[in-house]
Amino acid sequence: MFKYNCLNPIAQVGLNNFDNKYIKTDDINDADGVLVRSASMHEMELPEKLLAVARAGAGVNNIPLDKCAEKGIVVFNTPGANANGVKELVFAGMLLASRDITGGIDWVKNNAADADIAKSAEKAKKNFAGTEIMGKKLGIIGLGAIGVRVANAAKHMGMEVYGYDPYISVDAAWSLSRDIKHVTNLDDIYANCDFITIHVPLMDATKNTINAEAIDKMKQGVIILNFARDLLCDEKAILEGIKAGKVRKYVSDFPNPTTAGQDGVIVIPHLGASTEESEDNCAIMAVKEMVDYLENGNIKNSVNFPAIDMGICDTTGRVIVFHKNMANMIAQFTTVFGKHGVNIANMSNKSRGEVAVTMLDLDNELAPEVVTELENSLGVYRVRIVK
Repeated sequence: MFKYNCLNPIAQVGLNNFDNKYIKTDDINDADGVLVRSASMHEMELPEKLLAVARAGAGVNNIPLDKCAEKGIVVFNTPGANANGVKELVFAGMLLASRDITGGIDWVKNNAADADIAKSAEKAKKNFAGTEIMGKKLGIIGLGAIGVRVANAAKHMGMEVYGYDPYISVDAAWSLSRDIKHVTNLDDIYANCDFITIHVPLMDATKNTINAEAIDKMKQGVIILNFARDLLCDEKAILEGIKAGKVRKYVSDFPNPTTAGQDGVIVIPHLGASTEESEDNCAIMAVKEMVDYLENGNIKNSVNFPAIDMGICDTTGRVIVFHKNMANMIAQFTTVFGKHGVNIANMSNKSRGEVAVTMLDLDNELAPEVVTELENSLGVYRVRIVK
């Protein structure tokens, strides 16, 4: 029997994937798994019992990943589950920036009492004229689940698309239209594109990717869109670019004091994944990831441990060891098992940066003293008995 806790409301269609082996608890200290959306976990005391955290969404900046790794708590996210919702809002952002749609709507509201509003509108509409996106050049920084969808849809909208991603996955490359110009230098996007949209994760290496130096290389009148994370852009530099006339519009899905209410800026209140479909997809994916891990030990879409999958265990036992990625770890484990007469039927070891996971299927049950000896081995974070 497993217990789970929801730090935020999670779509019921996702929770329906828990069967009668799962019980919802309001006490996180009693939970084997936690489901979260936006709630911050950085100041929380992580319970010793906690095995997994599943983020119903892509961003995980609200979760202390290093602390979780050191405690052997697997953190999942749901890449691609909200991709279509974000993609559609990116195009809404492009259209709002290209044509003064909101200005025109506001004009109609403000002149609602005009009995001759139709005739007045014909005179006023020239003030809200804009440009079309067909035939324009779109630069996409980051060709992950969202970036690929934006790229392919933009081609259907008649745009010329440049894509930059030095780490593009095989799946993304297969999904990408062959008409996309895959560039290897960001300067090619800056120099050529009328629209630039960024879709990369926020890390130290990607913070302020779009900065004053990048803006200087861009075309006059460029439109910049940010539906990934606000810190990917130096927004003060963008505001300076707007004042100087270099940047035509900046569209962001992340309200903050720097951009809210500023001229030339369209700020949307973080609506990228705020669709029923996206919330349902994220909830379903998060729960399925957690269930597979809690029941089988398999790890998919973790952001702090490597992926590992040995299917359903058909031997007497299965154990997972979370440890540092260092030499002699496997030798330590096999020595312990050999000493206690435990036979290893199957084994898999995966690493990711400084951490690693070893999963072992065993022909014997593990006695408590064997588990303790494994836990006391050099470099081990956690030992989990799956079966």
